[in-house]
Amino acid sequence: MDFNVKRFAADAGTFLSRAVQFTEEKLGQAEKTELDAHLENLLGRAECTKHWTEKIMKQTEVLLQPNPNVRIEEFLYEKLEKKAPTRMNNHELLGQSMIDSGNEFGPGTAYGNALIKCGETEKQIGGAERELIQSSAINFLTPFRNFLEGDFKTILKERKLLQNKRLDLDAAKTRLKKARVADARAAAEQELRITQSEFDRQAEITRLLLEGVSSTHAHHLRCLTDFVEAQTTYYAQCYQYMVDLQKQLGSFPSTFSSNNNQSSGSAGAGGAGAGSAGASISVPSIPLSASLPAPVAGRASSGFSELRNSSGSRKARVLYDYDAAGSSELSLLADEVIMVSSVPGMDSDWLMGERGSQKGKVPITYLELLN
Repeated sequence: MDFNVKRFAADAGTFLSRAVQFTEEKLGQAEKTELDAHLENLLGRAECTKHWTEKIMKQTEVLLQPNPNVRIEEFLYEKLEKKAPTRMNNHELLGQSMIDSGNEFGPGTAYGNALIKCGETEKQIGGAERELIQSSAINFLTPFRNFLEGDFKTILKERKLLQNKRLDLDAAKTRLKKARVADARAAAEQELRITQSEFDRQAEITRLLLEGVSSTHAHHLRCLTDFVEAQTTYYAQCYQYMVDLQKQLGSFPSTFSSNNNQSSGSAGAGGAGAGSAGASISVPSIPLSASLPAPVAGRASSGFSELRNSSGSRKARVLYDYDAAGSSELSLLADEVIMVSSVPGMDSDWLMGERGSQKGKVPITYLELLN
């Protein structure tokens, strides 16, 4: 019990001595031992590393999860050491809506089929995004967080100890200056030697920890490389998914791709640039217009001209599903074979189609004449 009381009294005395020394320094009434320039530079570098590590971490988290409410929820689950509930991301939600609407409109229709294909691709992109987030969290965010919550906290602890040792040293110097009696001066000199030794030892410990920040930079550089590789893989996957989707949509009539036709000239150059960025996945550098249907003039147009100029009929294979817009038109199913003929006065983009007893106008862009 007496030992604890004495220890408490000693701690209280040390705290009071440090408080007095700190106050007098702030008021300019006491001298302050300055750290050497190398140590000061190391401290500044560590603070700078901490500041930018926090900023990069925050912005990366915003990039990977733009929704602040979801970020807070995931943070709370992490602190509680519980697994956050699995939820669909925005691409997956969009993809599911497209698939559901496509099934509602009918997978056998051109629009319904296109919606389903687009929805499946959006869900693929959502899966790739999930992989990017998981990889970035493990290989990029976690090492940054470990530095802030581990190494830097240790640096702060040792830096605080160094500050206390420095206050003890300066307080001992002040007492030595005020000592007038020989015995008091001898005791003050002994205290100064002890506090100087403790200060030097703590300064060396702090310096070694601060020099370890260079190793932290090297580690974070490797993490940054991993992050860039994960992004490269993600964007290359997204590009490949969209190229594949565009090829599938290219099997639909040009009337369903008119917007792409209008912008194919400017988009083609961008597509080639994106392909060169894909390091992990081989991405073909093709212009976006390459997958679109060729115009009728380049697809056996002479056969249609001959048919329009004759009074006969020919067999034609249907290229795509077509829903009749009225009673004068004939609905079509992809790959079926019908008879087509020309009717005087009919628009040059249409022919008269026959399937058994059914008869109606059909667009020539949906047809391929058979020999």
